[in-house]
Amino acid sequence: MLHIAFFEPRIPGNTGAAIRLAACTGAMLHLVEPLGFDMEDTKLRRAGLDYHDLAHVKTHPDLDSLLAEVPGRTWAFTGRTTRTYTDAKYEDGDCLLFGPEPDGLPGWVMEDERIHALVRINMLEGARSLNLANAASIATYEAWRQLGFTGGK
Repeated sequence: MLHIAFFEPRIPGNTGAAIRLAACTGAMLHLVEPLGFDMEDTKLRRAGLDYHDLAHVKTHPDLDSLLAEVPGRTWAFTGRTTRTYTDAKYEDGDCLLFGPEPDGLPGWVMEDERIHALVRINMLEGARSLNLANAASIATYEAWRQLGFTGGK
């Protein structure tokens, strides 16, 4: 199983879309507090549609709690590296870690010794960032593809 982690997400619609992503790919979605919304937020529920019951979602009080639970390596997504997400060789149990909108992961998270590597998603010069849910989808599908779309049809 792959793990998707949102560190201190702020926009409920992005997390709702990630719930749907987790349900469609069999990934586990981890949310690291503080959250910028209530889990009962209508925008979150609307974006996740009827997938909330199909997704595996866990909320963690902090980064330590997340990293203690994830069985594989943690890949931190950032625009502050040259290694691309397609150069990574993902394994079952790996975690794809994304920072909050609009600033991304703070430096202290990316410098944590438990982070396996920093990776980026390529964009055109001058583009600031992708939507969080879109970035998570791109990375999750690449990792799942590398794993042979295990459990997919």
